Amino acid sequence: MSRRIDRRGFLGTSALAGVGFWVAGRSAQAEGKSPNDRLNVACIGVGGKGSSDTDQVANHTNIVALCDADENTLNQKAEKFSQAKKYTDYRKLFDEMGKQIDAVTVSTPDHNHAAASLMAMRLGKHVYCQKPLTHSVYEARQMRETAKKYRVATQMGNQGTAEDGLRHAVESIRAGVIGPVHEVHVWTNRPIWPQGAEAILKTQAGGAAALAALHGQSLSNLPRPTPPKHLNWDAWLGPAPERPYDPIYHPFSWRGWWDFGTGALGDMACHTANMAFMALKLGYPTTIAAESGEINSETYPMWAKITFEFPARGDMPPVKLVWYEGSNKGKRVLPPAELSHGEKVSDSGSLLVGDKGVLFSPNDYGASYTLLPKKDFEGYKAPEPTLPRNGKGDDGMKTEWIAAIKGGPPAMSNFDYAGMLTETILLGNVAMRVGKKLEWDGENLKAKNCPEADKYIKPEFRKGWDV
Repeated sequence: MSRRIDRRGFLGTSALAGVGFWVAGRSAQAEGKSPNDRLNVACIGVGGKGSSDTDQVANHTNIVALCDADENTLNQKAEKFSQAKKYTDYRKLFDEMGKQIDAVTVSTPDHNHAAASLMAMRLGKHVYCQKPLTHSVYEARQMRETAKKYRVATQMGNQGTAEDGLRHAVESIRAGVIGPVHEVHVWTNRPIWPQGAEAILKTQAGGAAALAALHGQSLSNLPRPTPPKHLNWDAWLGPAPERPYDPIYHPFSWRGWWDFGTGALGDMACHTANMAFMALKLGYPTTIAAESGEINSETYPMWAKITFEFPARGDMPPVKLVWYEGSNKGKRVLPPAELSHGEKVSDSGSLLVGDKGVLFSPNDYGASYTLLPKKDFEGYKAPEPTLPRNGKGDDGMKTEWIAAIKGGPPAMSNFDYAGMLTETILLGNVAMRVGKKLEWDGENLKAKNCPEADKYIKPEFRKGWDV
Protein backbone atom coordinates (compact mmCIF):
# COMPACT_ATOMS: atom_id res chain seq x y z
CA MET A 1 0.00 0.00 0.00
CA SER A 2 1.26 3.45 -0.87
CA ARG A 3 2.08 5.69 2.10
CA ARG A 4 2.76 8.79 0.06
CA ILE A 5 2.42 11.94 2.20
CA ASP A 6 0.97 14.93 0.38
CA ARG A 7 1.70 18.58 1.11
CA ARG A 8 -1.15 18.82 3.65
CA GLY A 9 0.44 16.12 5.83
CA PHE A 10 -2.29 13.59 5.04
CA LEU A 11 -1.78 10.30 3.23
CA GLY A 12 -2.54 10.33 -0.46
CA THR A 13 -5.95 9.20 -1.64
CA SER A 14 -4.61 5.85 -2.86
CA ALA A 15 -3.73 4.96 0.72
CA LEU A 16 -7.12 6.11 2.01
CA ALA A 17 -8.92 3.97 -0.53
CA GLY A 18 -6.80 1.02 0.55
CA VAL A 19 -7.89 1.28 4.16
CA GLY A 20 -11.55 1.44 3.32
CA PHE A 21 -12.45 5.12 3.14
CA TRP A 22 -14.67 6.31 0.32
CA VAL A 23 -12.98 8.67 -2.11
CA ALA A 24 -15.15 11.10 -4.04
CA GLY A 25 -15.31 10.75 -7.79
CA ARG A 26 -14.39 14.40 -8.22
CA SER A 27 -13.03 17.19 -6.08
CA ALA A 28 -15.38 18.08 -3.24
CA GLN A 29 -14.22 21.70 -3.34
CA ALA A 30 -16.96 24.23 -2.71
CA GLU A 31 -18.27 25.64 -5.97
CA GLY A 32 -16.58 28.84 -7.03
CA LYS A 33 -14.09 28.79 -4.16
CA SER A 34 -10.32 28.74 -4.43
CA PRO A 35 -8.51 26.58 -1.85
CA ASN A 36 -7.47 29.77 -0.04
CA ASP A 37 -10.97 31.25 0.30
CA ARG A 38 -12.83 31.06 3.60
CA LEU A 39 -16.02 29.05 3.43
CA ASN A 40 -19.41 30.41 4.44
CA VAL A 41 -20.92 28.12 7.08
CA ALA A 42 -24.30 27.90 8.80
CA CYS A 43 -24.35 26.30 12.26
CA ILE A 44 -27.50 24.40 13.25
CA GLY A 45 -27.71 23.75 16.99
CA VAL A 46 -25.39 26.15 18.82
CA GLY A 47 -25.80 25.18 22.47
CA GLY A 48 -23.93 22.48 24.38
CA LYS A 49 -21.66 20.62 21.96
CA GLY A 50 -22.93 22.86 19.21
CA SER A 51 -21.33 25.84 20.93
CA SER A 52 -17.82 24.41 20.71
CA ASP A 53 -18.48 23.08 17.20
CA THR A 54 -19.42 26.60 16.10
CA ASP A 55 -16.36 28.15 17.74
CA GLN A 56 -13.98 25.62 16.22
CA VAL A 57 -15.39 25.90 12.71
CA ALA A 58 -15.24 29.71 13.07
CA ASN A 59 -11.46 29.45 13.39
CA HIS A 60 -11.32 28.45 9.73
CA THR A 61 -14.51 29.79 8.09
CA ASN A 62 -17.05 32.61 8.04
CA ILE A 63 -20.09 31.91 10.22
CA VAL A 64 -22.93 33.48 8.26
CA ALA A 65 -25.97 31.91 9.94
CA LEU A 66 -26.88 30.49 13.35
CA CYS A 67 -29.89 28.30 14.03
CA ASP A 68 -31.26 27.02 17.32
CA ALA A 69 -34.82 26.30 18.43
CA ASP A 70 -34.03 27.99 21.76
CA GLU A 71 -33.77 31.76 21.29
CA ASN A 72 -31.90 32.18 24.57
CA THR A 73 -29.18 29.85 23.31
CA LEU A 74 -29.29 31.44 19.88
CA ASN A 75 -28.96 34.99 21.17
CA GLN A 76 -26.12 34.06 23.49
CA LYS A 77 -24.13 32.63 20.59
CA ALA A 78 -25.05 35.59 18.38
CA GLU A 79 -23.25 37.90 20.81
CA LYS A 80 -20.02 36.37 19.50
CA PHE A 81 -21.14 36.17 15.86
CA SER A 82 -23.17 39.34 15.49
CA GLN A 83 -22.83 39.34 11.70
CA ALA A 84 -24.62 35.98 11.38
CA LYS A 85 -28.33 35.78 10.56
CA LYS A 86 -30.42 34.06 13.23
CA TYR A 87 -33.03 31.32 12.79
CA THR A 88 -35.02 29.02 15.03
CA ASP A 89 -36.08 26.70 12.16
CA TYR A 90 -33.43 25.25 9.83
CA ARG A 91 -35.99 24.88 7.01
CA LYS A 92 -36.31 28.66 6.88
CA LEU A 93 -32.53 29.00 6.98
CA PHE A 94 -32.18 26.83 3.88
CA ASP A 95 -35.04 28.63 2.12
CA GLU A 96 -33.49 32.05 2.65
CA MET A 97 -29.74 31.35 2.61
CA GLY A 98 -29.36 28.18 0.57
CA LYS A 99 -27.40 30.02 -2.13
CA GLN A 100 -25.17 31.89 0.31
CA ILE A 101 -23.68 29.01 2.29
CA ASP A 102 -21.11 26.39 1.37
CA ALA A 103 -21.45 24.08 4.34
CA VAL A 104 -23.30 23.42 7.59
CA THR A 105 -22.64 21.98 11.01
CA VAL A 106 -25.44 20.03 12.69
CA SER A 107 -25.26 19.72 16.49
CA THR A 108 -28.93 19.40 17.42
CA PRO A 109 -30.54 16.65 19.52
CA ASP A 110 -30.24 13.30 17.71
CA HIS A 111 -33.72 13.24 16.19
CA ASN A 112 -32.98 16.33 14.05
CA HIS A 113 -29.57 15.22 12.75
CA ALA A 114 -30.74 13.50 9.58
CA ALA A 115 -33.47 15.94 8.57
CA ALA A 116 -31.14 18.96 8.76
CA SER A 117 -28.17 17.16 7.17
CA LEU A 118 -30.16 15.65 4.31
CA MET A 119 -31.74 19.01 3.48
CA ALA A 120 -28.26 20.49 3.32
CA MET A 121 -26.72 17.74 1.19
CA ARG A 122 -29.61 17.83 -1.29
CA LEU A 123 -28.72 21.49 -1.79
CA GLY A 124 -25.12 20.48 -2.46
CA LYS A 125 -23.83 21.65 0.93
CA HIS A 126 -21.01 19.94 2.81
CA VAL A 127 -21.97 18.66 6.25
CA TYR A 128 -20.33 18.17 9.64
CA CYS A 129 -22.81 16.32 11.88
CA GLN A 130 -22.39 15.35 15.50
CA LYS A 131 -22.51 11.73 16.61
CA PRO A 132 -24.56 9.61 16.51
CA LEU A 133 -25.00 10.43 12.86
CA THR A 134 -28.73 9.74 13.01
CA HIS A 135 -31.63 8.75 15.24
CA SER A 136 -32.64 5.66 13.24
CA VAL A 137 -31.06 2.91 11.14
CA TYR A 138 -32.92 4.01 8.01
CA GLU A 139 -31.68 7.59 8.36
CA ALA A 140 -28.07 6.38 8.60
CA ARG A 141 -28.48 4.58 5.28
CA GLN A 142 -30.00 7.74 3.77
CA MET A 143 -27.03 9.80 4.97
CA ARG A 144 -24.53 7.43 3.34
CA GLU A 145 -26.38 7.29 0.05
CA THR A 146 -27.11 11.01 -0.13
CA ALA A 147 -23.50 11.99 0.58
CA LYS A 148 -22.38 9.74 -2.27
CA LYS A 149 -25.06 10.97 -4.65
CA TYR A 150 -24.25 14.65 -4.17
CA ARG A 151 -20.50 14.06 -3.71
CA VAL A 152 -20.22 16.40 -0.76
CA ALA A 153 -17.50 16.41 1.90
CA THR A 154 -18.76 15.05 5.20
CA GLN A 155 -17.58 14.28 8.71
CA MET A 156 -19.27 12.88 11.82
CA GLY A 157 -18.20 14.41 15.13
CA ASN A 158 -16.74 11.45 16.97
CA GLN A 159 -13.54 13.29 17.86
CA GLY A 160 -11.51 10.25 18.86
CA THR A 161 -11.14 9.55 15.14
CA ALA A 162 -8.69 12.47 14.95
CA GLU A 163 -6.54 11.17 17.82
CA ASP A 164 -3.24 9.67 16.76
CA GLY A 165 -3.60 7.08 19.54
CA LEU A 166 -6.70 5.65 17.89
CA ARG A 167 -4.96 5.52 14.54
CA HIS A 168 -1.96 3.79 16.16
CA ALA A 169 -4.30 1.21 17.69
CA VAL A 170 -6.01 0.57 14.34
CA GLU A 171 -2.64 0.00 12.67
CA SER A 172 -1.44 -2.33 15.44
CA ILE A 173 -4.57 -4.48 15.28
CA ARG A 174 -4.40 -4.69 11.49
CA ALA A 175 -0.72 -5.57 11.70
CA GLY A 176 -1.64 -8.58 13.86
CA VAL A 177 -0.05 -7.55 17.15
CA ILE A 178 -2.61 -9.54 19.18
CA GLY A 179 -3.33 -12.01 16.40
CA PRO A 180 -6.74 -12.66 14.86
CA VAL A 181 -9.46 -10.97 16.93
CA HIS A 182 -12.56 -13.00 17.79
CA GLU A 183 -14.14 -10.90 20.55
CA VAL A 184 -14.62 -7.21 21.34
CA HIS A 185 -16.07 -5.86 24.59
CA VAL A 186 -17.12 -2.21 24.88
CA TRP A 187 -18.67 -0.50 27.91
CA THR A 188 -19.78 2.95 29.08
CA ASN A 189 -20.70 4.77 32.29
CA ARG A 190 -23.88 6.07 30.63
CA PRO A 191 -26.73 6.76 31.14
CA ILE A 192 -25.99 9.84 33.23
CA TRP A 193 -29.49 11.24 32.62
CA PRO A 194 -32.94 10.02 33.77
CA GLN A 195 -34.27 6.89 32.06
CA GLY A 196 -36.96 4.33 32.81
CA ALA A 197 -39.64 5.01 35.40
CA GLU A 198 -37.40 7.64 36.97
CA ALA A 199 -37.62 9.76 33.82
CA ILE A 200 -41.36 9.33 33.38
CA LEU A 201 -42.00 10.34 37.00
CA LYS A 202 -39.97 13.49 36.47
CA THR A 203 -42.33 14.75 33.78
CA GLN A 204 -45.03 17.03 35.13
CA ALA A 205 -47.80 14.75 33.85
CA GLY A 206 -46.13 11.61 35.19
CA GLY A 207 -45.44 13.13 38.57
CA ALA A 208 -49.02 14.37 38.93
CA ALA A 209 -50.43 10.98 37.92
CA ALA A 210 -48.20 9.18 40.41
CA LEU A 211 -49.16 11.58 43.20
CA ALA A 212 -52.85 11.16 42.45
CA ALA A 213 -52.52 7.37 42.43
CA LEU A 214 -50.64 7.48 45.74
CA HIS A 215 -53.60 9.25 47.33
CA GLY A 216 -56.21 7.11 45.62
CA GLN A 217 -57.44 9.98 43.49
CA SER A 218 -58.37 10.12 39.81
CA LEU A 219 -56.87 12.73 37.54
CA SER A 220 -59.20 13.88 34.78
CA ASN A 221 -56.76 16.29 33.15
CA LEU A 222 -53.01 15.74 33.15
CA PRO A 223 -50.83 18.86 33.38
CA ARG A 224 -49.76 20.18 29.97
CA PRO A 225 -46.90 22.63 30.49
CA THR A 226 -46.68 25.46 27.98
CA PRO A 227 -43.38 25.82 26.10
CA PRO A 228 -41.46 28.91 27.21
CA LYS A 229 -41.66 31.84 24.81
CA HIS A 230 -38.00 31.53 23.90
CA LEU A 231 -38.41 27.92 22.64
CA ASN A 232 -39.75 27.10 19.18
CA TRP A 233 -41.27 23.79 20.27
CA ASP A 234 -42.42 22.84 16.77
CA ALA A 235 -38.89 23.28 15.41
CA TRP A 236 -37.39 21.47 18.41
CA LEU A 237 -39.68 18.48 17.75
CA GLY A 238 -38.74 18.46 14.07
CA PRO A 239 -39.40 14.98 12.60
CA ALA A 240 -40.35 13.48 15.99
CA PRO A 241 -43.99 12.60 16.75
CA GLU A 242 -46.14 15.42 18.07
CA ARG A 243 -46.25 15.58 21.88
CA PRO A 244 -46.78 18.24 24.54
CA TYR A 245 -43.76 20.14 25.83
CA ASP A 246 -42.23 19.15 29.16
CA PRO A 247 -39.17 20.80 30.72
CA ILE A 248 -37.43 17.43 31.18
CA TYR A 249 -36.74 17.08 27.46
CA HIS A 250 -34.80 20.26 26.79
CA PRO A 251 -31.88 20.96 26.98
CA PHE A 252 -30.27 17.66 28.09
CA SER A 253 -32.42 14.73 29.17
CA TRP A 254 -33.93 14.13 25.73
CA ARG A 255 -31.15 11.53 25.37
CA GLY A 256 -33.10 9.02 27.41
CA TRP A 257 -36.33 9.18 25.36
CA TRP A 258 -37.00 6.91 22.37
CA ASP A 259 -38.49 9.73 20.30
CA PHE A 260 -35.54 12.10 20.68
CA GLY A 261 -32.32 10.39 21.74
CA THR A 262 -30.51 7.14 21.08
CA GLY A 263 -29.82 6.20 24.71
CA ALA A 264 -26.43 5.27 26.10
CA LEU A 265 -25.64 3.08 23.08
CA GLY A 266 -26.20 5.83 20.51
CA ASP A 267 -24.65 8.49 22.68
CA MET A 268 -21.35 6.73 23.29
CA ALA A 269 -20.76 3.72 20.99
CA CYS A 270 -19.86 5.96 18.02
CA HIS A 271 -16.97 6.97 20.28
CA THR A 272 -16.09 3.88 22.26
CA ALA A 273 -16.67 1.20 19.61
CA ASN A 274 -15.15 3.31 16.84
CA MET A 275 -11.56 2.08 17.14
CA ALA A 276 -12.55 -1.59 17.08
CA PHE A 277 -15.03 -1.05 14.23
CA MET A 278 -12.36 0.66 12.14
CA ALA A 279 -9.51 -1.68 13.02
CA LEU A 280 -11.49 -4.82 12.26
CA LYS A 281 -13.13 -3.43 9.11
CA LEU A 282 -16.57 -4.31 10.44
CA GLY A 283 -19.66 -3.89 8.31
CA TYR A 284 -23.09 -5.44 8.47
CA PRO A 285 -23.63 -7.77 11.43
CA THR A 286 -25.39 -11.10 10.90
CA THR A 287 -27.27 -11.12 14.22
CA ILE A 288 -28.00 -8.69 17.06
CA ALA A 289 -29.34 -9.80 20.45
CA ALA A 290 -30.14 -7.63 23.47
CA GLU A 291 -30.66 -8.21 27.17
CA SER A 292 -31.93 -5.20 29.08
CA GLY A 293 -33.89 -3.77 31.94
CA GLU A 294 -37.62 -3.17 31.67
CA ILE A 295 -38.71 -1.72 28.33
CA ASN A 296 -41.43 0.93 28.23
CA SER A 297 -42.82 2.90 25.30
CA GLU A 298 -41.27 6.22 26.37
CA THR A 299 -37.68 5.77 27.52
CA TYR A 300 -34.61 3.60 27.16
CA PRO A 301 -34.07 0.96 29.88
CA MET A 302 -31.77 1.36 32.88
CA TRP A 303 -29.24 -1.20 31.63
CA ALA A 304 -28.45 -3.30 28.59
CA LYS A 305 -26.04 -5.88 27.23
CA ILE A 306 -26.09 -6.18 23.44
CA THR A 307 -24.27 -8.79 21.35
CA PHE A 308 -23.44 -8.19 17.68
CA GLU A 309 -22.13 -11.07 15.56
CA PHE A 310 -20.09 -10.18 12.45
CA PRO A 311 -19.04 -12.53 9.64
CA ALA A 312 -15.48 -13.15 8.43
CA ARG A 313 -13.99 -10.29 6.39
CA GLY A 314 -11.25 -11.39 3.98
CA ASP A 315 -8.61 -13.06 6.16
CA MET A 316 -10.20 -11.71 9.36
CA PRO A 317 -12.29 -14.26 11.34
CA PRO A 318 -15.87 -13.79 12.56
CA VAL A 319 -16.16 -11.41 15.51
CA LYS A 320 -18.50 -11.12 18.47
CA LEU A 321 -18.85 -7.55 19.78
CA VAL A 322 -20.56 -7.10 23.15
CA TRP A 323 -21.80 -3.72 24.44
CA TYR A 324 -22.47 -2.98 28.13
CA GLU A 325 -24.34 -0.02 29.64
CA GLY A 326 -25.98 1.07 32.89
CA SER A 327 -26.50 -0.71 36.22
CA ASN A 328 -28.61 -3.73 37.08
CA LYS A 329 -29.73 -3.94 40.71
CA GLY A 330 -27.05 -1.46 41.72
CA LYS A 331 -24.22 -3.28 39.93
CA ARG A 332 -22.51 -1.94 36.81
CA VAL A 333 -22.99 -4.02 33.67
CA LEU A 334 -19.40 -4.76 32.61
CA PRO A 335 -17.30 -7.35 30.74
CA PRO A 336 -15.92 -10.40 32.60
CA ALA A 337 -13.11 -9.24 34.92
CA GLU A 338 -10.61 -11.86 33.71
CA LEU A 339 -10.43 -10.29 30.25
CA SER A 340 -8.44 -7.30 31.58
CA HIS A 341 -5.57 -9.44 32.98
CA GLY A 342 -5.62 -7.70 36.35
CA GLU A 343 -5.78 -4.17 34.95
CA LYS A 344 -8.31 -1.89 36.63
CA VAL A 345 -11.31 -1.54 34.35
CA SER A 346 -11.93 2.09 33.46
CA ASP A 347 -15.29 3.87 33.64
CA SER A 348 -15.63 3.47 29.86
CA GLY A 349 -13.44 1.60 27.42
CA SER A 350 -12.91 -1.37 25.16
CA LEU A 351 -11.12 -4.73 25.06
CA LEU A 352 -10.16 -6.47 21.82
CA VAL A 353 -9.37 -10.14 22.46
CA GLY A 354 -7.02 -11.85 20.03
CA ASP A 355 -5.22 -15.18 19.82
CA LYS A 356 -1.95 -13.62 21.02
CA GLY A 357 -3.21 -11.14 23.61
CA VAL A 358 -5.61 -8.32 24.42
CA LEU A 359 -5.66 -4.65 23.45
CA PHE A 360 -7.20 -2.61 26.28
CA SER A 361 -8.28 0.98 25.74
CA PRO A 362 -9.35 2.74 28.96
CA ASN A 363 -10.59 5.71 26.99
CA ASP A 364 -13.98 6.85 25.67
CA TYR A 365 -12.39 7.58 22.32
CA GLY A 366 -9.99 4.66 21.91
CA ALA A 367 -7.24 7.29 21.99
CA SER A 368 -4.87 5.32 24.24
CA TYR A 369 -4.24 1.61 24.73
CA THR A 370 -2.24 -1.05 26.55
CA LEU A 371 -1.33 -4.52 25.27
CA LEU A 372 -2.03 -7.33 27.73
CA PRO A 373 -0.57 -9.27 29.40
CA LYS A 374 2.12 -6.61 29.60
CA LYS A 375 5.01 -9.04 29.94
CA ASP A 376 4.20 -10.56 26.57
CA PHE A 377 4.56 -7.22 24.78
CA GLU A 378 7.71 -5.76 26.31
CA GLY A 379 9.72 -4.03 23.61
CA TYR A 380 6.76 -3.97 21.21
CA LYS A 381 7.45 -1.73 18.24
CA ALA A 382 4.49 -0.14 16.48
CA PRO A 383 4.13 -0.80 12.75
CA GLU A 384 4.91 1.81 10.14
CA PRO A 385 2.03 4.30 9.75
CA THR A 386 -0.59 3.49 7.15
CA LEU A 387 -3.16 6.10 8.22
CA PRO A 388 -2.90 9.89 8.04
CA ARG A 389 -1.94 11.66 11.25
CA ASN A 390 -3.97 14.44 12.79
CA GLY A 391 -3.57 14.56 16.56
CA LYS A 392 -5.71 17.67 17.06
CA GLY A 393 -8.78 16.03 18.59
CA ASP A 394 -12.07 17.84 18.18
CA ASP A 395 -10.59 20.82 16.33
CA GLY A 396 -8.72 18.37 14.11
CA MET A 397 -12.02 16.87 13.03
CA LYS A 398 -13.03 20.26 11.68
CA THR A 399 -9.72 20.97 9.92
CA GLU A 400 -9.84 17.56 8.25
CA TRP A 401 -13.40 18.21 7.05
CA ILE A 402 -12.55 21.67 5.73
CA ALA A 403 -9.50 20.28 3.92
CA ALA A 404 -11.80 17.72 2.26
CA ILE A 405 -14.18 20.48 1.15
CA LYS A 406 -11.26 22.28 -0.45
CA GLY A 407 -10.24 19.25 -2.49
CA GLY A 408 -8.18 17.24 -0.01
CA PRO A 409 -8.72 13.58 0.85
CA PRO A 410 -11.98 12.54 2.54
CA ALA A 411 -12.22 13.05 6.27
CA MET A 412 -11.81 9.76 8.12
CA SER A 413 -15.25 9.81 9.73
CA ASN A 414 -16.99 10.70 6.46
CA PHE A 415 -20.60 9.59 6.15
CA ASP A 416 -19.78 6.43 4.20
CA TYR A 417 -17.80 5.13 7.17
CA ALA A 418 -19.77 6.89 9.92
CA GLY A 419 -23.10 5.90 8.38
CA MET A 420 -22.17 2.22 8.48
CA LEU A 421 -20.90 2.58 12.07
CA THR A 422 -24.09 4.35 13.17
CA GLU A 423 -26.39 2.02 11.24
CA THR A 424 -24.83 -0.99 12.93
CA ILE A 425 -24.83 0.48 16.43
CA LEU A 426 -28.46 1.61 16.31
CA LEU A 427 -29.54 -1.94 15.49
CA GLY A 428 -28.86 -2.63 19.16
CA ASN A 429 -31.69 -0.28 20.10
CA VAL A 430 -33.99 -2.05 17.63
CA ALA A 431 -33.13 -5.42 19.20
CA MET A 432 -33.93 -3.99 22.64
CA ARG A 433 -37.34 -2.76 21.55
CA VAL A 434 -38.49 -5.97 19.85
CA GLY A 435 -37.04 -8.23 22.56
CA LYS A 436 -35.71 -10.91 20.23
CA LYS A 437 -32.53 -11.80 18.36
CA LEU A 438 -32.44 -10.16 14.94
CA GLU A 439 -31.18 -11.96 11.84
CA TRP A 440 -29.93 -9.04 9.79
CA ASP A 441 -29.95 -8.55 6.03
CA GLY A 442 -27.81 -5.44 5.78
CA GLU A 443 -28.04 -4.98 2.03
CA ASN A 444 -31.84 -4.81 2.17
CA LEU A 445 -32.12 -3.11 5.57
CA LYS A 446 -34.37 -5.88 6.93
CA ALA A 447 -34.55 -8.12 9.97
CA LYS A 448 -35.26 -11.39 8.15
CA ASN A 449 -36.96 -13.05 11.12
CA CYS A 450 -38.68 -10.04 12.64
CA PRO A 451 -41.08 -7.93 10.53
CA GLU A 452 -42.17 -6.14 13.71
CA ALA A 453 -38.75 -4.47 13.73
CA ASP A 454 -39.59 -2.50 10.57
CA LYS A 455 -41.27 0.37 12.43
CA TYR A 456 -38.14 0.88 14.54
CA ILE A 457 -35.71 0.56 11.63
CA LYS A 458 -37.64 3.20 9.69
CA PRO A 459 -39.91 5.22 12.00
CA GLU A 460 -42.62 7.56 10.79
CA PHE A 461 -41.58 11.19 10.37
CA ARG A 462 -43.81 14.12 11.19
CA LYS A 463 -45.38 15.86 8.21
CA GLY A 464 -43.31 18.81 7.01
CA TRP A 465 -40.01 17.36 8.22
CA ASP A 466 -38.96 15.11 5.36
CA VAL A 467 -36.12 12.61 5.69
